[in-house]
Amino acid sequence: MLAACDFSAMEQVFARATAVSDDPSKYSKVFSTGRRSYVRQFNELYYARLNELKPHVLTHAARRWGGKNIAHTLKVLNVEADETTYIVGTVFIDSSKKPSTLDQVEKEHWISDPEISDGYRNGSESVFLEDESGRIRLVGDVVDRSLLVSGIVAAMLGKETPDGSFEVADMCFAGMPPQTARPGVAEDKYVAFVSGLSATVECPVTLEMQLLAEYLCGTLGAASQPPLAAQIAQVVVAGNVLSLPPPPLGHTEDARANDRSAVAALVSAVDSYLADIAAAVPLALMPGAQDPADASLPQQAIHPSMFAQCKQYSGFRSLSNPAFLEVDGHVLLGSSGQNVDDIARYVRSPSTGPADSPCELAAKSLQWRHIAPSAPDTLWCYPFSDRDPFILAQSPHVYFVGGQDLPGSGEALGSDGQHTAVVTVPNFARSHCIVLLNLRDMKCTTARFSATDI
Repeated sequence: MLAACDFSAMEQVFARATAVSDDPSKYSKVFSTGRRSYVRQFNELYYARLNELKPHVLTHAARRWGGKNIAHTLKVLNVEADETTYIVGTVFIDSSKKPSTLDQVEKEHWISDPEISDGYRNGSESVFLEDESGRIRLVGDVVDRSLLVSGIVAAMLGKETPDGSFEVADMCFAGMPPQTARPGVAEDKYVAFVSGLSATVECPVTLEMQLLAEYLCGTLGAASQPPLAAQIAQVVVAGNVLSLPPPPLGHTEDARANDRSAVAALVSAVDSYLADIAAAVPLALMPGAQDPADASLPQQAIHPSMFAQCKQYSGFRSLSNPAFLEVDGHVLLGSSGQNVDDIARYVRSPSTGPADSPCELAAKSLQWRHIAPSAPDTLWCYPFSDRDPFILAQSPHVYFVGGQDLPGSGEALGSDGQHTAVVTVPNFARSHCIVLLNLRDMKCTTARFSATDI
């Protein structure tokens, strides 16, 4: 659980904690698409994913089952009946409740946003494992009990059934990638995570947003309390800073329907709001599903022309979604939440016990070594041909996910000593809450801003 933070009184004047940030170009190419072209097929992305992750999956499979004299079958279609073996491939879930992104794009009238389903698994779906040779159906209690998402590369241990399916007894994944040693921090130093400001045309800056800005800038409260705000060295806004009204559909002769001056005024107001914060503390901004950015992942950084005031400050950075950044040697990886939201739709309604929290789902994706496995099957993404940028080459020290209902914190532990703090950031417009991560001990606290308590 996250501890509550009492910030009713803060010092008016203090020395701001500072942190060393990475070179902005260090991670800029990881999620860069360059000039976008959608003429490629998505099968190239799947091939690149399988080829890169398969050696890591085999390594973990050998550790897990190597002492049991169990052979590895190279192709999923070469499995022989009544022989216990393990196979490696990409999981695919065939469900009537699962939308097809390809079908959506091929519609006669294109849509601007993907269709959203409440869930993809209802018990009637079929689960397959496929490689370059074909696919085989996976069955058994282990399959029914496990969280499996389309696009995961996994090893399945079991044997073929009389009807040609593969009954799974155990499974393993690629595991977390290597991790650099976490640098020590002697004093309390915080990263503040904000998500879902959702500024609207009707009310660009709410009272709660104003309280948040004053808190981050150190001007909120009296001078008798310890200056926790002064220990915030970095602010990260993880998506959905805007909530834009829908644009007019098609051509219209009504000039009022085409008038976007209100949107321009909203963008200008948000730019001014964020500039006030960036003037006091380094601020990184990521786009989200509601923001004026690409609908497909990885979303590229929001164009700097929208932030004429913010970009005057050296501490302001417009990042992609997902994005890497470093703060005092700590590697932070974050997303605005679309990837974890889509993973959650693969969770079967639990018959016993609670479902995995978004924080636990995010931690599992680190164990898969892939943070967006459902792309491009049910999550829109760019059709990379030679690489899959969502595969992790290194384990971050912190993995944060925005746009969630509740704040949360947890950890992901790797088999070789990797340790990643996992943080879920709530939607500020609904919760009026932010999450503060202390880089000294990697513990989280929350701060809530309520206009009704004033």
